[in-house]
Amino acid sequence: MRHLMSPLDLTVEELDQLLDLANDIERNPEKYAHTCDGKRLATLFYEPSTRTRLSFEAAMMNLGGKVLGFSSAASSSAAKGESVSDTIRMASCYADICAMRHPKEGAPLVASMVSRIPVINAGDGGHQHPTQTLTDLLTIRSLKGRLNNLTIGLCGDLKFGRTVHSLIEALVRYTGIRFILISPEELRVPDYIREDVLRAKNVPFEEVIRLEDALPKLDLLYMTRVQKERFFNEDDYVRMKDFYILDKAKMELAGPDMLVLHPLPRVNEISVEVDNDPRAAYFKQVQYGVYVRMALILTLLEVTV
Repeated sequence: MRHLMSPLDLTVEELDQLLDLANDIERNPEKYAHTCDGKRLATLFYEPSTRTRLSFEAAMMNLGGKVLGFSSAASSSAAKGESVSDTIRMASCYADICAMRHPKEGAPLVASMVSRIPVINAGDGGHQHPTQTLTDLLTIRSLKGRLNNLTIGLCGDLKFGRTVHSLIEALVRYTGIRFILISPEELRVPDYIREDVLRAKNVPFEEVIRLEDALPKLDLLYMTRVQKERFFNEDDYVRMKDFYILDKAKMELAGPDMLVLHPLPRVNEISVEVDNDPRAAYFKQVQYGVYVRMALILTLLEVTV
């Protein structure tokens, strides 16, 4: 039995197989419509979510399975003091696979150590968000045709953004990857990403403050929101939240083939006027998230078609 806590739990070869499966699901959805008949997915979400939770639910239902779970800690026995370990032991009696989101880093890992069913980390604090990373990789590979030889700009909250941390760790395994890290000083990537991942693997990167300076160089721009829920100080959040706004004027600085991705939800960091730009790929990204989660559920349940 396997769990997914980090994108690094999958080898590059396994990752390519997963993305190939997701692309086949995209092309032939009817072929997979009953592959999980009689199977149940438990969604244990201790933290608010729209896209990730609904994406998991849509994925399981598209495979013919059913879904049960809760969408906030307040609506679960966690409000009575039940531990994560006890909750997953209970869920193991009801479901065949589990997706867990939790505000505490490492909580899904704790759950996986006692679970009798596969556990998928659906986001743990500011740490990891592996299924978002799988979504990002599928989107990039499907729209760009490759996962190597890319200059990628990561913009916004690079300190607390778990999607950014996971994506960097996944992409450094491919050749020809270069990062431009765009953030204010206060929201730069953590030292462990800079030193233990980028420098340790000799991945070229530069850190800049101005988005305008980076745009002409990019194959891909990955925007992130400044996350209010990760700030301890309201004043700091207010000061940072509108630091970057991608609008039509800034898009004119970018190349004709640059893609814009965003894990969503967005607040103010991408103007709605960008939505109609053919380079805006963030809603396509949402659709790819369903396909990749379908592929992941099949892989962890060891269902073959």
